[in-house]
Amino acid sequence: MTKRVMYVAASVLLTAAFAVAQPKPKSQKEVEAIMAVQNATTPDDRIKAVDNLLNKFADTEFKPLVLYMAAEAARQKNDTVKAQFYAEQALKVDPKNYNAMLLLAGEVARTTRENDLDKDDKLARAEKYAKDAMAVIPDAPKTNPQMPDEQWAAVKKDMMAQAHEDMAVIATVRKKPDVAIAEYKTALDNEAKPDPSTMVRLAGAYDDAGKPDDALGVLAKVLAMPDLQPVIKKFADGEKARADKLKAGGK
Repeated sequence: MTKRVMYVAASVLLTAAFAVAQPKPKSQKEVEAIMAVQNATTPDDRIKAVDNLLNKFADTEFKPLVLYMAAEAARQKNDTVKAQFYAEQALKVDPKNYNAMLLLAGEVARTTRENDLDKDDKLARAEKYAKDAMAVIPDAPKTNPQMPDEQWAAVKKDMMAQAHEDMAVIATVRKKPDVAIAEYKTALDNEAKPDPSTMVRLAGAYDDAGKPDDALGVLAKVLAMPDLQPVIKKFADGEKARADKLKAGGK
């Protein structure tokens, strides 16, 4: 997935945790280990710092947060095995860790292939993670009490959008383009600012459903966007070529 992001940045999460004094580090050495996680500048350094923290302070109250941060760092490296491992560990510690749920839903869905013998099991697992996140997010407490209500509401809407996008990917692998279309549209409706990569994926779902005119309508909006990232433009151009071919009677 081109869009997946860490909705509340790692440094912000840790800073907020210290600000509200909960969870609490138990010693100065633990504080230093936690700050090493926050200050890491590369995914490898962050994973190393998390492992160091957990090896030295196995009972740290920051465990669910830093495990998720390690999962996100592994995802940034495209190491889906480690990303899923750390996210699953985060959920074991905090069963309501919606960030870990979203990461797992996305990674499992993204890496499931049509010919996988366990495809149905993988997709059912991804769907459960996405739906579990949708159930938790609406009532999730603020990560920082100082955050305005409107800002937190927008953050939660973006997270819900990600869950619906994950559901769309699942539907695509299941070859249910109409379901994927509905999920992508819901995702876009929830986003504060429509993500062009999500729009291109919606166009792809329209093409999968044999609706190239609808695909071309969405792609026209994407390609008219100022400062469109080259990688997304390339993605959109490729989908437009497919829509044009479908409209002309090709396959």
